[in-house]
Formats: sequence, C-alpha cells, structure tokens
Amino acid sequence: MPKTRFVCISDTHGYTPSEAGFKLPAGDVLIHAGDLTNQGSKIEIEKTINWISKTEYQVKIIVAGNHDTTLDPITPHSNDDQDLQKYLELLLSSSPQMVYLNHQAALIRLTRPTGPRAMFKIFGSPYSRQISRTWAAFGYEADDAEGLWSQIPLDADIVVTHTPPHSHLDTRGENRTGCKALNRVLRQVRPCLAVCGHVHEARGVERVRWGVDSFGKESTVRERGYEGHNEDYVERVAMPPSGSKKQCIVDLTGRKERKLDSCGFGSKAIGASFSPEQNIVNVPSSGQDDGNTLKPPMTNQQVSSDNISYQDDEYLRLRSLRRETCIVNSAIMATSWPHRGGKKFNSPIVVDLELPEADKM
Repeated sequence: MPKTRFVCISDTHGYTPSEAGFKLPAGDVLIHAGDLTNQGSKIEIEKTINWISKTEYQVKIIVAGNHDTTLDPITPHSNDDQDLQKYLELLLSSSPQMVYLNHQAALIRLTRPTGPRAMFKIFGSPYSRQISRTWAAFGYEADDAEGLWSQIPLDADIVVTHTPPHSHLDTRGENRTGCKALNRVLRQVRPCLAVCGHVHEARGVERVRWGVDSFGKESTVRERGYEGHNEDYVERVAMPPSGSKKQCIVDLTGRKERKLDSCGFGSKAIGASFSPEQNIVNVPSSGQDDGNTLKPPMTNQQVSSDNISYQDDEYLRLRSLRRETCIVNSAIMATSWPHRGGKKFNSPIVVDLELPEADKM
C-alpha cells in the first residue's frame, strides 16, 4: 500500500507559520484540527484561509474550533447568516484542494502522479465541551455527547475533532479535559489516525492498542509482553525537545518504526466511485439534522454509506483488522491564556501512514 504523508496542525489562533516561527513540512495532506482564529474575526478568518490556500498539498482538511465564532451560526459572537455563508463559500472556493468538514465525512482520492494514489474516508468535527461562555463556538453539553459522536461513521479511516478524547492527550494541569463519549466511540470505530487539538499543553502522539470489549470477537492480543483485555495499552511516542529544529515525524509504515497494526477500509466498505475529474466526494451526515448544525453546501456528487451497525458481522470482520489507532494532538500554540512567560509555539506533527491504493478500489 502507498505511503501517505499527513502534516497535522491545530490551534494556530490567527498566526501564520512565519509569525509563529514554524515551518510546514512537505507532505500529501494537510490537516488543521480547529481554532483557525483567536477572536473569531473576519480578518483572522481571511488571513488564515489565505495562507492555507497557498500551501502545496494535494488536499487540505479543515475543521473549526471553539474560537472560530464566525463559522458557528448559533454562537452569540457569530455574524448574521449572510456573512456566515460568505465565509463558508470562502473556505470552500479559495482552493480546489480545500475540504471544510463541519461534523461530516468526505471521501478523498489522491491522484497526483508524483505522489501516492491513496484513498481514504475522513470525518471532521469542530465540536468541544462547552466550558467557557466567552469562546463557546461549536459547544455541546455533556448530555448531548453520546448522540453527537455516534454520528462518526464506523468505516472512517481518519477522524479529526477539535476536542481530544478523554484520557488521550487531554491533560491541562492535573485535569483530564477530553470527552469520554468521544473516547468510547473511537474505541469502536478504531480509525487508523485520530487528530485533535484544543488542549495546547497536551500536544503529542500516542499509539493506542485497543483492548477487547463486549463487541469484540477477537483472540487475545499479545505484543511486547502485553496481554489484551478491557483496558487499552497506550504507547507515548517520543517528540523532539522543545525548541528543536528536528521535524516531528511518526512513521507508521514499518520502514523506520513499528508498523501500525491496523488497516484502511472506509472507501472500500461503501463501494464509492469517482468520476475521472473528481477527487473529493462529500458524504452526508448519518445523523438527524435538527436545523442547529450548519453544514457546508454539497457541491460534489453525494454518496451514502451502508448503515453498518455494531452488531453486523461485516462491522465485526472489518473491526478485527483494526487493533491500533495513532492519536495526535497537533496544537501549534503551546500555551493557554493568560500565556504566562509569553506565547510559545510547537512545530507540526508529520504522520506517515499506509492506506489502500485508489486504483485498486
């Protein structure tokens, strides 16, 4: 399977790479996991979209975050509907390679002759727990979490959320601030890659070996002396020290580090077909649209996924091939307000991943 390089960032908060002092490495896909802005202003949105649109990636995946109030129609800080539509159109049209995901999925096919001809299904969401009323864009209450995250497709290869899952790269001080419901759903979906941000201090990478649970029909997992059970085995990936100019590269292909014990199958599972000129297909949300969740217009051909359930034999078969997920908190801003000692910035995190070849789908 072809190696695909993902460059992961989040929480740029209105800063460009030159202003924040980080360099965007070369890669195939750029993922921005939210908080494009700091104040949610029009100027910040335009500034961020402008520099992202000029980057040299085949596809640029973008989700919003709790600071991006301009893009949330129900936050008290958002603009009127006409202005909001303008900015959504800006996101979608400023670059043909740009994919803005507002709690929805898309199928991506990479076709550049000099790059990997890979295909994957990705789900992206801007939501995070509503803790602060000051910057509360795309917030949700604890009671809504299960219904919200259950809309992640079971055949998603990559999941991008602004919030981290609970117990994974979500520590601020002595507190775990991630979402428990998201953790439970990721444990069932088992994507190859899960990218988040939001908690600046928790930036890093974990390889999660999922334990056996009530839905599993797998034999006991053994690896490096570890015997699988209902608890998950977490391996923290070492990052270059702060201030180092060395790139943060996580190799999941087996060429330099241990290969990810998982497989991509989302695009194959739904039997998607692309026209010759088409590389991005939007997938409608599987959940009920209650009118409060804004979704960008579906300008490409729409496809629907089979409604795979947790009890289906096909789900259990596919899930048995997914034993491990790489979770990345890609926060660029390294500190949180009030930024004692001044603002500090991290470098992007690069992930090399093997995905199914598009031509063989």
